[in-house]
Amino acid sequence: MEDEKGFVIKDRRRFDDSGEARSETPPEKAADKPQEPKPEAKTAEPPKEEKTQEAGTEQSFPELNFATFVFSLGTSAMYHFGDFPDPVTKKAERNLEAAKQTIDILAILKEKTRGNLNDDEDRLLESLLYELRMRYVRETAK
Repeated sequence: MEDEKGFVIKDRRRFDDSGEARSETPPEKAADKPQEPKPEAKTAEPPKEEKTQEAGTEQSFPELNFATFVFSLGTSAMYHFGDFPDPVTKKAERNLEAAKQTIDILAILKEKTRGNLNDDEDRLLESLLYELRMRYVRETAK
C-alpha cells in the first residue's frame, strides 16, 4: 500500500493557526522533497496559475463594509478633483463632472439608506457629503 501514488496536500496559507506569518518555505520533512518529480513541477501549468492567483490575493484589502464603500466613493471624487495622479499617465487631472456625479451617487445612497444606517454610518455619510459638496463649490468658483 505504501508504494501507491496518491496526492499530497500542502498548506500554502500565509499564516499559521496562531496568526503568525509562516516562513517562506513551509516546514517539510527532508524525505518528502525528493519524492516530488522535478520534471512534473517544471511542466505543470496549474501551479503557476495558482501562484498568480495567490499573488493577486496577497494584497491586503480592508474589510468590505458600508464605511469602506463610502470611503471608496469619496476617494473616487477626490481623484476626480485632481488630488491623485492617474496610475498610468502619472498626471493629476480634474474632471469636475465626474466628481459631481460621484457626489450625486453618494446623495442617492444617503436617500435610499435613510433609516437603515447606524449613527456612525449616518454621520460618516453626512460629513463626507458635506465636505465633498463644499469642495465642489470651491472648485467650480475657481
